[in-house]
Amino acid sequence: MLAQVVLFDGFDPLDVVAPYEVLEAGGPATGGALRVELVSAEGAREVPSAFGAVSLRAVGAFDPDRADLVVVPGAAGRMPAGEGTGQEPAAPDDGVPSIPDVLARALRTPLPALLKSALDRPGSTVATVCGGSLLLAMAGLLKGRHAVTHHQGMEHLAACGAVAVDARVVDDGDLVTGAGVTSGLDVGLHLLEREFGPQVAHAVEQLLSHERRGIVWRATGLVPAAL
Repeated sequence: MLAQVVLFDGFDPLDVVAPYEVLEAGGPATGGALRVELVSAEGAREVPSAFGAVSLRAVGAFDPDRADLVVVPGAAGRMPAGEGTGQEPAAPDDGVPSIPDVLARALRTPLPALLKSALDRPGSTVATVCGGSLLLAMAGLLKGRHAVTHHQGMEHLAACGAVAVDARVVDDGDLVTGAGVTSGLDVGLHLLEREFGPQVAHAVEQLLSHERRGIVWRATGLVPAAL
């Protein structure tokens, strides 16, 4: 299995590194059945994160025809004032790029078409961390899909047509989404368990000394009555 973690200018480093380290550890835990690459829509290049001192090297091009698993991070920056409150966002006055602006720039690259191809490919899974789901939603790829993002972006996620679910990790079949930045660890462990079983996920969990939080939400089973 090939997992490609997609980089774009302004990505949040922890959104990338957390699931990357989990999946990378899954390689030896599965006897080499899983490989992980850092990629970008433009191909091999140095990709700047939202923090000037941090960049990561994409080793090749994002290829939805090769990748069995695609992981999409979010961006770091500022949520516009009023975002998630129903108020009109205020104009930025701190010089920090807004997360929607960073994601909008990524949408002007070949990335949206590649992500659509990944979602359309039978047997592949697209996973997101934090604002990665907003990137897909802003591209019109999550209409009617259950998903989660950072708590500050949930209203924006719903406004883009997704069914926003307040959970740590949401599993919607070929789409798996994680909430805040640290949820990338839990997304990675859930993907390992889903693809290779609980023993592999448990071994990596022990290696990283991290215990997953919360129940993975799925649209299955009884719909709970009001509590």
